[in-house]
Amino acid sequence: MTQKPLSAAAAERMNLVAQDEIWKYRLKAETEARQNWAQNWGFLATPLEELLKGDEEPLTPKPKIELPERFRIRPVTPVEKYIKILPSPPVPKTTQGFIGWRAGVPGLNKGLAHAFEIKGRMPKS
Repeated sequence: MTQKPLSAAAAERMNLVAQDEIWKYRLKAETEARQNWAQNWGFLATPLEELLKGDEEPLTPKPKIELPERFRIRPVTPVEKYIKILPSPPVPKTTQGFIGWRAGVPGLNKGLAHAFEIKGRMPKS
């Protein structure tokens, strides 16, 4: 007749010596952790102001160095000075005239003429 296999709980109850060793090991680890906590993690319990109190060195003002003219930053030029945007004419009444309506007005298509001058004519295929 074969014996019935033991459950895990029953096996743990039978090995009392091993359980006692594990318990002793856990108590020892907990005691060591309690003793070393202040050394390893004590800074977490200390207020931040107290930690930073001794580390600061008094700041001495640095002398201001005068930069040469070529290194100075020029003041910002307003956009209105070099880009002129004329008011747009009224929107065309037809949907066909809506596409490219700003380019068809002589005074408003200067940007397109400028791009045409830079790029040149497109080659014929």
